[in-house]
Amino acid sequence: MTSDPVSAPVLAASAVRWLAGRKVIVDGVTVSVDEGRTLGLIGPNGSGKSSLIRLLAGLRPPAAGKVTLDGKPMSGFARRELARRVSVVEQHSATEANVTVIDVVRLGRTPYRSALSPWTQDDDRIVTEALVRVGLNDRREQFWHTLSGGERQRVQLARALAQSPSVLILDEPTNHLDIQHQIDILRLVSELPLTTVVAIHDLNLAARFCDVIAVLSEGRLVACGSPTDILTEQMIADVFGVEAHISTSPHHGRLHIQFLM
Repeated sequence: MTSDPVSAPVLAASAVRWLAGRKVIVDGVTVSVDEGRTLGLIGPNGSGKSSLIRLLAGLRPPAAGKVTLDGKPMSGFARRELARRVSVVEQHSATEANVTVIDVVRLGRTPYRSALSPWTQDDDRIVTEALVRVGLNDRREQFWHTLSGGERQRVQLARALAQSPSVLILDEPTNHLDIQHQIDILRLVSELPLTTVVAIHDLNLAARFCDVIAVLSEGRLVACGSPTDILTEQMIADVFGVEAHISTSPHHGRLHIQFLM
């Protein structure tokens, strides 16, 4: 009797390295995320989170090491094929002020269309489903510049979902949002049937919504594992330079981190 083979991770980086000029920004990082799981990237400012996000998304090639999607080197995917598989929500998404919500979300269908292909009922259905998923279908004709920060972020998430991806990558999706919108966005993301990578600042939100956490510092991987294994008082002191007390929340059963000032 043989055991079932262990499935390969959906998305993986193996000893990836990236430089800006001569400065090493990502230094030999190895991380992976399995199907349907959420990998959180945490670390101080300048630790390399956003640069690693871009490597994982295939937006830039590593100087060394490799990134694979379903076991295939990311460099082997055509740009259109990759855009159908991996969707990215940037930290800051610049959008023209005179466009509507539905205009933005329709951009998610770009990888499936050519200059000669007409817009289809299937495209309409997918766009509407994405708007419903983020709770903005009733705002579809509203202009972008009239939206709040949280609403804009949900529109960008709907645009990413309209790509029908299997992997969703988000770079600080809750940055500059109030706590209610931070929780709303991450709860929404955690409920999606997708493999997800998210760079995140707030350690409590990482503990609550991520299955696996990778800690970066000065471009290097410090630790990677479950939140209960990784988020320790010693790690927080060593990496973030602050004292903390860690307990289990009676409300959601995840770790709760209280910073001691």
